[in-house]
Amino acid sequence: MVPHLTTALTGPLLELEAKFLAAAPTIERWLRSQWQDHTPPFYGSVDLRNAGFKLAPVDMNLFPGGFNNLNAAFMPLCVQAAMTAIEKICPNARSLLLIPENHTRNLFYLQNVAQLVNILRLTGLDVRLGSLLPEIDQPTAVDLPNGTSIVLEPLVRSGNRLGLKDFNPCAVLLNNDLTAGIPDVLRNLEDQYVLPPLHAGWAVRRKSNHFTAYDEVADKFGKLVGIDPWQINPYFSVCNAVNFHERQGEECLASNVDAVLTLIREKYKEYGIDETPYVVVKADAGTYGMGVMTVKDASEVTGLNRKQRNKMSVIKEGMNVSQVIIQEGVHTFERVNDGVAEPVVYMIDRFVVGGFYRVHSGRGIDENLNAPGMHFEPLAFETSCCLPDRCQKPDAPPNRFYAYGVVARLALLAASLELERTAPAVV
Repeated sequence: MVPHLTTALTGPLLELEAKFLAAAPTIERWLRSQWQDHTPPFYGSVDLRNAGFKLAPVDMNLFPGGFNNLNAAFMPLCVQAAMTAIEKICPNARSLLLIPENHTRNLFYLQNVAQLVNILRLTGLDVRLGSLLPEIDQPTAVDLPNGTSIVLEPLVRSGNRLGLKDFNPCAVLLNNDLTAGIPDVLRNLEDQYVLPPLHAGWAVRRKSNHFTAYDEVADKFGKLVGIDPWQINPYFSVCNAVNFHERQGEECLASNVDAVLTLIREKYKEYGIDETPYVVVKADAGTYGMGVMTVKDASEVTGLNRKQRNKMSVIKEGMNVSQVIIQEGVHTFERVNDGVAEPVVYMIDRFVVGGFYRVHSGRGIDENLNAPGMHFEPLAFETSCCLPDRCQKPDAPPNRFYAYGVVARLALLAASLELERTAPAVV
């Protein structure tokens, strides 16, 4: 089921979805032409926020960790997309080494790993799991809550190739976002593809680079379909030298928050939107909803108390935050039962392969939902986001999901540009 959307806001949303629906052949043709010039990441997921008057991506993950939450009916789509991606990179590939995140105690994440292994094996690959954890010094079986199991094995570096004991794979697929840095064991590999490339990890990658590329994509797309790019694009700014513990960079934060809020207020006035503008201040690198705060006035980022400073100072793997992005907050007026919801769209290569809703019953329409207490709605998307139906209303499930898929693919295209432009940053 499509979540309930506040009735008062269905007018503008219907208009945006109707434009996507009417322009579907033009949109698909344009996207197809873009993929002739740019290589999509191996896979990715996009967090969207749907405010009714605006449908925009707020995060792009290049190491998606929720394949176990997708609708099982779309498994053939996943396999076909993965096959396309592998054939493009290494047509004769027979074996693949998958390197997951280090949190082996998160069994739900490991169910995602098991699902990825299943997808890749169905493409005809021999897939095994190699762990970066030093304590994994022999094959280690892990039983999962859904009755399946996986085997983690110690990595073996032989010269300039990476594999396992008696396993020399054609390619290495990372499902580890490298927040803590690029391990030496992954550097300077030869004659082995590393997917995504090392500079896609948070040791190098910055959200601000992604949204700079997305600005360009949204502007071109807006002209293509005749919409204001702002309807699909959040404003943002960056502060490069922040130390929350020592209160350094507060002036930069305050001035940038004020500048972005001013831009949002002008747009709200232009469109007659009666909502309170807000921004989200978050680490420019990293995921898992850490280092995030919602701000409605510039005064809120000066004089933070100790608890707030501690929260903002550190992200995953205990990494310190020194650079933040100040991003326009996009309200989400979608709900699943009694919880505020946001769609998450999954892609392999250039294909949308499904999605689900992140739901939080304890958070508001202007808050980060990627926080303790969230859950993933078990009723995953009914359609794959690829099959609009012009015989139905613009907000019917196939068309609501199609709009999600279009905006998600725009973010994927931006990720392609981002990776092309940041590749030399690898050391």
